[in-house]
Amino acid sequence: MNAHEELVLRLATKRRARLGLSDAAYAELVEAVRKDPQGFVDDGEEEAFSLVASALDRYENDREGDDLLDDDAFAAARGRRMARMRSDCAEALSHDPGCVDALLMDAIATDAGSDALVGALMDIERRFAERRPASRGGDPQDAWEDVFAHPYLRLAATLSRACLDSARYRMSAQVAWRLMDAVPSDVLGARHGCALAYARLEDEDALDELDERFGRRGDAWMQLSRVILPYKLGRMGAARRALRGFDSLCEGGVYALLRPILIDTYLPDRPLAEPYGFEEATLAVHEADPIIVDVPDLPIWVQEQPGMLESAMSFARRSGLDW
Repeated sequence: MNAHEELVLRLATKRRARLGLSDAAYAELVEAVRKDPQGFVDDGEEEAFSLVASALDRYENDREGDDLLDDDAFAAARGRRMARMRSDCAEALSHDPGCVDALLMDAIATDAGSDALVGALMDIERRFAERRPASRGGDPQDAWEDVFAHPYLRLAATLSRACLDSARYRMSAQVAWRLMDAVPSDVLGARHGCALAYARLEDEDALDELDERFGRRGDAWMQLSRVILPYKLGRMGAARRALRGFDSLCEGGVYALLRPILIDTYLPDRPLAEPYGFEEATLAVHEADPIIVDVPDLPIWVQEQPGMLESAMSFARRSGLDW
């Protein structure tokens, strides 16, 4: 979430609507706001969003050095971060009780588990079902073009992931499709969790439809789903072919599958990652964890396939990772 840039666009869009600026004048306004956003904050709604942006900066800065901490120290540091985030969200909500991003991040930072998170997110959705803002820039074909719609779209993306994490696979896919219909560009990556949900549901037709919708470009989530689905169906030849594809296309993918890396809570968005890079593979495996737990023999089977263990160990050596 690029909260600072969103704040700039929110402030500039509001001022443009009041002043009736031309495109050229609006472009100049955006640059002026970018240089001094606080000078343009003039209502509680944007003050709250500004506080959200500052809270995210503080959260990210506080995460520096986590890799050097042992488990107990990390847990303590993480607990302090989440508590501070909740405090920051409360401050934002004191300026605007309807700040959806603050409500969303507070729900995540409560850290009460995926079932509780699904309930909290659904409560927020119901609360604001009638208050979603109409587009302030016309009627865009892609809802992401309306910066004021971003909080509601982020809420839906988080709900879809929370449903996946809590084994509500069909609901996860339904929320993901609703989001993809609103945002055809899929900026928030709803298709990723949707692919995993279809793999778990053993719905090959739906997975193919999803893949086709996005031009069969593929990514680590789709490649991993192509391994999981035929494995669950007992089609081992197809599963082996998909595994070889996952290994060849996703950098360190087999290593990520055999040696899962701890990924902290997304707050609020999934981190950006290079397509088919190692970080993307680790995110895909992390999100697939509730599915892999249900298929406990999968990692053992992967390790037994010709060349897979060697590929993972070779990647670990090249990358300086533990094995």
